[in-house]
Amino acid sequence: MTDILTVTMNPCVDVSTSTARVEPEHKLRCEAPRREPGGGGINVARVVQRLGGSCAALFPVGGSSGAQLLRLLAAEQVPAVPVPIAGDTRESLHVRDRSVAEDYRFVMPGPELAASEWQACLQRLTNLAEAPRYLVLSGSLPPGVPVDFYAQLVRLMRERGSRLVLDASGPALAAALKAGVYLVKPSLRELRELSGQVLESEVQWRGAAQQLVETGQAEVVVLSLGAQGALMVSQQETVFAPALSVPVSTTVGAGDSFVGGMIHAMAAGASLRDAFGRGVAAASAALLGSGTGLCQAVDVDRLHREVILQVC
Repeated sequence: MTDILTVTMNPCVDVSTSTARVEPEHKLRCEAPRREPGGGGINVARVVQRLGGSCAALFPVGGSSGAQLLRLLAAEQVPAVPVPIAGDTRESLHVRDRSVAEDYRFVMPGPELAASEWQACLQRLTNLAEAPRYLVLSGSLPPGVPVDFYAQLVRLMRERGSRLVLDASGPALAAALKAGVYLVKPSLRELRELSGQVLESEVQWRGAAQQLVETGQAEVVVLSLGAQGALMVSQQETVFAPALSVPVSTTVGAGDSFVGGMIHAMAAGASLRDAFGRGVAAASAALLGSGTGLCQAVDVDRLHREVILQVC
């Protein structure tokens, strides 16, 4: 088994296009659509592969759209660990309004999984001959999957020696943190929801992240702050990275690129601080893209030289 394995319980085929203007009632003539593999963990695996690493992606899959997802992943040489389901893998739509350079993202709920189907995903992990060093749990949970699914995975795979990396939101995020993970990457909005605080200042951001570390919910917290940069808090140090000045074509895929860039660096032996810098570079590189985004290796290497890490 690879050093890195991602789990995506609600994968999709991302369809992206653009139109002259988004307006009601009229037929919107669009450009030819582009289809790409999608879903949090799948995107992380794609980024790791782009950066020269090895990462497999585990996910439930079904129907003709699921078959297309498998073909798209094969074209990018991302090793897939599919778990068959009865329902059709969802599609999501991304439309760019060229008149105002704004993006519209239409996210479908995904198929409802039977108990036997999501339990088969757990069993597939249990049956691995060798647990991955890093297990990335990323993205939303589809209908039918219990809120504590990630928490179950955390307890199961931590016992086998995996470091759990979490990028989720809402009740699934809160439940998994109670089980205790190695690294979590919340947005500021997600941290506000977790803490129940407004968190208006850098001091408050840092305090809320430190609280997650001190209470054993995560060993490392990487807080993405959008245009304000990113903050990493661990038991050893707190590091802030100001946002890089890059032209923003899209914000889609920046978070997944951050996780992919950071975990790829960690698996390759980088220190936690250096891996954080690679994550910042990867997220910034994703802003240069189009459609459903994700970073390119050449941009990550170039931007990494511009990252400034400030120890707080």
